[in-house]
Amino acid sequence: MNNKTDIDIVSVCANCGKGEEDSDKLKACTACKLVKYCSRECQIAHRPQHKMECRKRAAELHDEKLFTQQIIDEDCPICFIRIPFLHTGKRYMTCCGKEICSGCFYAPVYDNQGNIVTKKSCPFCRTPTPTSEEEATERLKKRVEAGDAIAIHNLGLCHQEGSRGYSQNYDKALELWHRAVDLGNTDAYCDIAVSYNNGLGVEVDKKKTKYYYELAASRGCVMARRNLGTTEEMAGNMSRALKHFMIAVRSGQDISLSKIKDLYSNGRASKEDYTKALQSYQTYLSEIKNVQRDKAAAAGDDFRYY
Repeated sequence: MNNKTDIDIVSVCANCGKGEEDSDKLKACTACKLVKYCSRECQIAHRPQHKMECRKRAAELHDEKLFTQQIIDEDCPICFIRIPFLHTGKRYMTCCGKEICSGCFYAPVYDNQGNIVTKKSCPFCRTPTPTSEEEATERLKKRVEAGDAIAIHNLGLCHQEGSRGYSQNYDKALELWHRAVDLGNTDAYCDIAVSYNNGLGVEVDKKKTKYYYELAASRGCVMARRNLGTTEEMAGNMSRALKHFMIAVRSGQDISLSKIKDLYSNGRASKEDYTKALQSYQTYLSEIKNVQRDKAAAAGDDFRYY
């Protein structure tokens, strides 16, 4: 196989050499994508020769995906400014299922004639906000029944914490988070990872913890990214830790910025690395800057949803 060109490698069976006339029937190695086989038997027979190269390339492909930054924060549907990643910077509205920034939540709401709505209402759909926790919970249930991924994730948090009138039930929380994941909710991956890390409803399993953190991070979860960086730092893998922290900083994670500062202070990161992190963080702050958001932050309200 070493004497074949790249074209030869992908167009013939790596074990028996079956040629291009049957290339449409060849199946690529699912791990590395480097070679193809005409049958399962050929793949097994060739495994001793291929496994080292396969593992190396599979690891490279894994890292290419893992260290590619994905940003899940969207723009607020009202002010069209990027929503902060922290839950204190946004609100999930159980009336319409929209996530809006905290600034728009606190800003005045106007009716169709331009008059200020005196009763506190959703800035997006103008539905009056719940007047009690019970009412908010009922609205959340309706969003869950409608298949809303964020609502399903939030209901899982209620069961995990034993809040909003629900008893603490880790099994139910995990069930809901898996449903949320299937519907595209990234934060649920991170919560599943925490469950395996701390043994909440499941046996402690560090491999599964890492697996779900990586799924979350590769889909844009900043908290998962920070936790992976910390794990790599503790293992002495400073280059990998720095990559994770740097991606988290670009998404506004100030704790990761502090981590990079510590690495720089201890001589494990360069001045250039720290400068780059500071610049990335300032860029993020400029993207989310909004006077009304500053007022909302000063108010200190910490509800996740209404």
